[in-house]
Amino acid sequence: MNALHYIGLDVHKKTISYCIKTADGQIIEEDRLPARREVLRQWAQTQQTPWHGAMEATIFSAWIYDTLKPFAAQLQMAHPARMKAISAAKKKSDRIDARTIADLLRCNLLPACYVLSPELRDLRRLLRYRNLMVQESVRMQNKIAGLLMESGAEFNKQKLHGKKYFAQLVKSLQEVPASVKDLLQMSRGAMEMFEAAQKRLVKCLLAEPKLEARIERLAGIDGVGPITALTWALEIADPHRFPSIDDAQSYCGLTSALHESAGKEQRGPISKQRNAWLQTALIEAAKLAPRWNPQLAAVHARELEGGNPNRATLAVARKLVAYLMAVDKSGKPFQLRLSLPTTAAAAAG
Repeated sequence: MNALHYIGLDVHKKTISYCIKTADGQIIEEDRLPARREVLRQWAQTQQTPWHGAMEATIFSAWIYDTLKPFAAQLQMAHPARMKAISAAKKKSDRIDARTIADLLRCNLLPACYVLSPELRDLRRLLRYRNLMVQESVRMQNKIAGLLMESGAEFNKQKLHGKKYFAQLVKSLQEVPASVKDLLQMSRGAMEMFEAAQKRLVKCLLAEPKLEARIERLAGIDGVGPITALTWALEIADPHRFPSIDDAQSYCGLTSALHESAGKEQRGPISKQRNAWLQTALIEAAKLAPRWNPQLAAVHARELEGGNPNRATLAVARKLVAYLMAVDKSGKPFQLRLSLPTTAAAAAG
């Protein structure tokens, strides 16, 4: 007899529904708990039988996972996009969802996803917040240009966001309402605040002892800067969870969707199931990397012969993933295999 219990958790902002089942599917207990740490700890301590638990990955799941993990023999998060057993159900309720998660868990059919450690999760949160600061800074820059164009003011686009040029420009504005000048000053102040905040966050992340050596190795690849290296390290976390480069490229959103049936294969556009943060960072890096990396420049030139610059950029981004995977898995500085300039190209050590 299996003395292990399987617990399905349907988590929400204020409540958590749970269902405890045995290996043969018998329901032992089901109820609802307030979503509070002290309540969860008290409930977990009352479980006398070793248990495996699972929950769907949501915005609320991380802290619940961290709270319950010390009490569980095993705790998993399920990939929300692959939870078809829940999303396709005719009847749907918190209780039914908890039962379904418990069934998927005990039958070993749960589509589990990778869970970052709390330390890496905190660092990744800082990096993503830095990206928000950059976006807001760009919005303010666009707003400044828009206000000037609305007022019919002439300005140098390349110099507009320079501190001295902007100050002189505002002083020289004529026939421009005073309200516009005030908005320009406020927009400039907000832009500088966002810029300063994102620089502080990057400085903090680059000085993190747990990342310092890893970032230095990744940034040793020509065409890979500190932001790309940080994004890779904090979004990928453990590169060994990807068995192949193709899997890593798919996770980064650099491969097209595949539809195969009855022996016929059809490729669609780039899949929407991807890590959007990594995809953005790698695409932006791929646009500039050929300037500093001759091997990536050759890849870009070869693909550009087909006449599609977007495909050429994607090819460079995929090659960057191969380089990053090689360095990150080996833990050694990047070296190029000169004997294979157009195939494997990258090796570490």
